[in-house]
Amino acid sequence: MTLTSDIDRWLRRFHRGSETGPRLVCLPHAGGASTFFHPLSAALAEVAEVCAVQYPGRQDRLAEAPHTSIDALADEIAAALGPLTDRPLALFGHSMGSIVAFEVTRRLEATPGAPVPSIVFPSGRPAPSRSRPGTVHHGDDASVLESIAKLGGTDRRILADPELVELILPATRADYQAIETYRCAPGVTVAAELRVTIGDSDAAVTEAEAAAWAEHTTGAFDLAVLPGGHFYLSTQVEAVAERVRTGLLGAGIPLA
Repeated sequence: MTLTSDIDRWLRRFHRGSETGPRLVCLPHAGGASTFFHPLSAALAEVAEVCAVQYPGRQDRLAEAPHTSIDALADEIAAALGPLTDRPLALFGHSMGSIVAFEVTRRLEATPGAPVPSIVFPSGRPAPSRSRPGTVHHGDDASVLESIAKLGGTDRRILADPELVELILPATRADYQAIETYRCAPGVTVAAELRVTIGDSDAAVTEAEAAAWAEHTTGAFDLAVLPGGHFYLSTQVEAVAERVRTGLLGAGIPLA
């Protein structure tokens, strides 16, 4: 399929990927960019076309204003994915990206003719109705940087470089505002199967909070706990890739 300019704005592809397998669209964490998923894309290139969403306000979209609302972000991403009906669709979201993936799925399921994910892979995030309140986005620059550093997903050399910090702070603060002001009622569900993964030492989500994702699907549910903290994915790429492969096959999606 020839991608439209709107899709090109939102999706990045790092590897050619399978020409016949499903399309896996990955959504980054707060402050994150599409390149976070480069290793996962490499691990799955033989069985799927892996695309990563590039949110506004970072990397090659630095000049664009970042979103401060999950709903607004999900609206635009769902609209961009609308034409992608040429192959089965699945979503993978990490941290904030898990919530964005859930909300994008809700929108696609409610849109006639849109591609509907049969499976979603939330990672490193409490269930939508268990979202923790937060005030990081109200803090000064130092407190935002401290929150980033505590999660451990950003190279400390970047956090020590004033010029780089100046570039990443606006998008990071906007992302924190989006996720900290997000609310979801307990009874809201999607039909997609949910396969959730967390790290066993992640202070940002408990196993009980992750298990509560089961309340947000009318389909199948599965939870796995892997070694690592909030960014366990950085050291568990192959284990996560295997969960994706197994999940896709279990959802009836043939791999290349």
